[in-house]
Amino acid sequence: MSEGATAISCLESYFGAVPAPRAPNATRRLGDLIVMMIAASLCGASNATEFALFAQERKQALSRLIDYDAAPSHDTFSRLLRLLDPEAFGRAFAAFAAAFARASQETPEVVSLDGKALRRAYEKGLAASPPLTVSAFAAETRLCLAAVSPSDGENEVEAALKVIELIDLTGRLVTADALHCHTRMAPAITQRGGDYLLALKGNRRHWLRRANLQLADATPSIAERTETSHGRAAGRDRDGGRAADARPPGFHPHHQPTRSGQAVDAPGLHWMLEVHFDEDLSRARKDNAPANTALLNRLARNILQAADAAKVPISHRIKKCSWNDDYLINAITHMR
Repeated sequence: MSEGATAISCLESYFGAVPAPRAPNATRRLGDLIVMMIAASLCGASNATEFALFAQERKQALSRLIDYDAAPSHDTFSRLLRLLDPEAFGRAFAAFAAAFARASQETPEVVSLDGKALRRAYEKGLAASPPLTVSAFAAETRLCLAAVSPSDGENEVEAALKVIELIDLTGRLVTADALHCHTRMAPAITQRGGDYLLALKGNRRHWLRRANLQLADATPSIAERTETSHGRAAGRDRDGGRAADARPPGFHPHHQPTRSGQAVDAPGLHWMLEVHFDEDLSRARKDNAPANTALLNRLARNILQAADAAKVPISHRIKKCSWNDDYLINAITHMR
């Protein structure tokens, strides 16, 4: 079996179960369309019009992966992005990302939860409330492990809890900012086998007072230090002593963080999405298009992250995908 056929088979194994939201007489395979969008994204394309142009102009390269006569139209890609079920697509993405991380022979210990708004992908009159996506970012491998966009009536907190459900957290430390320091997050993490390091903001007066009292009584060998920054306090428990007891109601009393560490944001993930994928400029705003575009960007980002040596800038990897057919095909075929 050729490398191209193997790559398509791999994609089908993860994304083949995603319901294809198309007419019964549609002739395009969902897997083929996803490969086209991934390949286009690796080369800097960011919307349905550019996906269609890429499929037309780079047919010679894509024919090594997909057999097609005429390139799909802009409308085909637009309908797919709008109507594809983002929850099913997100589950497939999480399964694919988990396998991709295992293939790298690295097990990420620290996983950061962070939300990012698609700043221009809002409906008319809703500029103050753009759609957002919550991602789980592995600090060591720099891969996005899962991503969820809130459904109607949900917020970032609910989306983060859904992200947790998609990941095997055994042996991992999950970090998050103060928004996610609530009574549901810690149990959700520990039930998935993980530990947690959550920031505590000053507006949680009672929790903060209890934490400060406990940390003040703790010996230096137990409570490493308390830091205050931008109204947030974070106590780091080294040995699982009394400092760990100063948690809000609902946190599991028998689970403490087993490793000292620092709260990890996702600047690398967000910076790449903003600068190299122009995510903040995306105007994909109808139906499921914002959520599916965000997932597609994170899928392409994972592939680029593993496409070359660590010292090669991501901007150079995108240009090499654009200019070198062999490099592009190699990036896609090695993501299995």
